[in-house]
Amino acid sequence: MFHNYDQNVEYMKERLGVDKSFDIIYLDLEYAGRKMSLFAIDGFVKDDILHYLMKGLSRLDPDQLEPEPLEKLLRTYIPYVELETKDDLNEAVDWVLAGPTALVVEGINDKIIMIDARTYPVRGPQEPDVERVVRGSRDGFVETIVFNTALTRRRIRDRSLRMEYMQIGRRSKTDICISYLEDIADMDRVKRLREQLELIDTDALPMAEKTVDEFLSGEHWSPYPTIRYTERPDTAAAHLYEGHILIMIDGSPSVMITPSTFWHHLQHAEEYRQKPSVGAYLRFVRFFAVFASIFVLPLYYLFSIDPSLLPQGLQFIGPTEVGVIPLIAQFLIAEVGIDTLRLAAIHTPSALATALGLVAAILIGQVAVAVGLFSNEVILYLAAAVIGTYCTPSYELSLANRMSRLGLLILTALFGVKGLAIGTTVWILYLVRLNTFNTAYLWPFLPFNYRAFRDVFLRTPMPLKNRRPAFLHPQDPDK
Repeated sequence: MFHNYDQNVEYMKERLGVDKSFDIIYLDLEYAGRKMSLFAIDGFVKDDILHYLMKGLSRLDPDQLEPEPLEKLLRTYIPYVELETKDDLNEAVDWVLAGPTALVVEGINDKIIMIDARTYPVRGPQEPDVERVVRGSRDGFVETIVFNTALTRRRIRDRSLRMEYMQIGRRSKTDICISYLEDIADMDRVKRLREQLELIDTDALPMAEKTVDEFLSGEHWSPYPTIRYTERPDTAAAHLYEGHILIMIDGSPSVMITPSTFWHHLQHAEEYRQKPSVGAYLRFVRFFAVFASIFVLPLYYLFSIDPSLLPQGLQFIGPTEVGVIPLIAQFLIAEVGIDTLRLAAIHTPSALATALGLVAAILIGQVAVAVGLFSNEVILYLAAAVIGTYCTPSYELSLANRMSRLGLLILTALFGVKGLAIGTTVWILYLVRLNTFNTAYLWPFLPFNYRAFRDVFLRTPMPLKNRRPAFLHPQDPDK
């Protein structure tokens, strides 16, 4: 800070680029016989609130700010909830770029008044596309961090709920919130996570939560996710009550849940929106579909090249017509084709999605079978694997399982039964080796915990689910 009003104003104007950016608002004002300067970002500031504050300041007489003008302005003449002062010009500039308004007052040369009267362009909290339920809440997280903290507090009226604010990114200064229940969460884990976030040294977070994920996970080339994402406030609240720690990042509707094991990525809110018996059945079907998506194609290929492995009564498994190209080539071409169609669907406008489906199903699928490029069985079993992939609640886990399926398929084609056995063993050992924030990725399968293992495979009725997960080391283990 300069001990001169004009120098402070000129420095702010230069750092903000007032004459270079059309959306930087700079107002040269005079109230109560004092020169004042106001800095804000057009589109982030609430015009009606600033108009009301300026109207109040215009009625002041010079003697009303004497003595101690700063205290008079903060406590009496600027009637607003979120007021703060800054004694560092660079920090004040960063705050203005984040949305708050800076008020520089002549005679108050060691402080800048920050008025947090910001508003962000935001969409409505609609239901997430990837986490839909038949019954349940229809609201979802949005791209504004303040809205997301409010949606969480709406469901958790607990005095121990903490929302810790910090910024990451030397240039972007991205707002981040660490959320946890202080009476439940393991505070050592909270401290370690906070320290890890503070160690992130990068210019910006252009991809928001995914950039933070890559800094926190440590397994840079691992396809398997060690952090779960959710866009549902009820799912986030449920994990907070268990003792998890949430990370909310401004600009992203996805909230990060830490730590998350392999089995967390296979849970879905729909299981808890139905009766326990129905929820248990849905979970069993989902588990079956997910593991089938990994192993059905390698097993089918193995049985096709070596029918002697099939037991009596299952001899019908295997292609009746191989086609003009080898079976393994058909699978690989089909896998690449499915991913190509998925990417095409992402980039296709909604109005053309039906046309894309017709092209994929009729012009590609049926014609490919008719000309002998693919056999009917290949299309059948590939469709079963793809359906299992889409049954995976976590999109990140579904992509990782798809890569595992391709690896197992190639190993089976190269080495037969030994390839499938070795590939499966390596896959299991790889998952066993993975950690998520110093927690075994396959817990409670390895290391084994009976109660938690039962809760993973059975949708336990809520009155009987009275213990929090032990791997979180909660301060209060009883629900």
